[in-house]
Amino acid sequence: MTAALHVPRRIGQDRWPTRAGLLLWGAAAGLGVATVLSLSIGATGITLAALPRVLLAILTGRHEAEVAREQLVLIDIRLPRMLLGMFVGAALAVAGAMMQGMFRNPLADPGLIGVSSGAAVAAVATIALGNGLAAPWIKTFGAYALPVAAFLGGIATSAALVAIVTRQGQLSISTLLLAGVALAALNGALMGLIAFASNDRELRDLTLWMLGSLSGASWPKVLAVLPFAALVAAALPRLTRGLNGLLLGEAEAYHLGIDVEQSKRMIVVVTSAAVGAAVAVSGILGFVGIIVPHLVRLLAGPDHRIVLPASALMGATLVLIADIFARMLLSPAELPLGVVMAILGAPLFLHMVVKRGMAGG
Repeated sequence: MTAALHVPRRIGQDRWPTRAGLLLWGAAAGLGVATVLSLSIGATGITLAALPRVLLAILTGRHEAEVAREQLVLIDIRLPRMLLGMFVGAALAVAGAMMQGMFRNPLADPGLIGVSSGAAVAAVATIALGNGLAAPWIKTFGAYALPVAAFLGGIATSAALVAIVTRQGQLSISTLLLAGVALAALNGALMGLIAFASNDRELRDLTLWMLGSLSGASWPKVLAVLPFAALVAAALPRLTRGLNGLLLGEAEAYHLGIDVEQSKRMIVVVTSAAVGAAVAVSGILGFVGIIVPHLVRLLAGPDHRIVLPASALMGATLVLIADIFARMLLSPAELPLGVVMAILGAPLFLHMVVKRGMAGG
């Protein structure tokens, strides 16, 4: 028992000065490079070198035509797009890390418990029914209608899931997984039904949204996801001890003094907030929640004090890089971000699965 009490701490202490520290610094540096590239690269040819002129014009109140164009591109288009890309990548990667920790499976994904599909159903319904049943909702919330709907969809799915699998105050992980798969299938059927009932214009909007994109980024959307980002950031430090304890097993975590049931519920709620907000502003993006935390664990070990921040940094970097490819591969046209993520992520994920299978054999 004494040895078990110190397993998470020893892991963090042994690896922090070497692999973990280097990984965090390297991930932060990579994100810095990705942000510069995201602001500098685009079809207009405007680079980050124009930023000092733009800032000076804002401070002095000048309204020159060329500077106004540069301000539009850098401040009103690329900057909110970069911020949303960082949030989406970090949110999906952190949600994947929490799912992998809770299920004790390095190939787990937020979609396993149906949160992604629940958020997607609510967003799809808002888009398709915007001129009908959802018109009062859109009129009430305006630019915030889609993010709020997606978040509520994710929360509703999580609440239904918890209600289904909770028995005598306990949340069964294995039952949670099976029920999550069933709810994800049901949500997929609902999205298909909504698409079937949509007209041509609505169907095109739905298809483009479901492929994933950051092209609609704007400052109202950044402000809409800001509360969710703050909620996730505030909750993560409270979850690290519980996640580290769950790595040893639920019984062992209980004997370490961890409130296992409360930790599992908090993980589900925080995952719902992160994934719901991310899906609302970017559509459905695959592989981020699987690949990034798995790579972090391979490089730095299982300690969630390292896994969570490193996953956030690397997830944000991955989405920004994928978004640059989406913008520039067929410039001035733009590829769906979800397609680029699948092209980049599928081969790497298959390699991870094959390698894990060979290691198990």
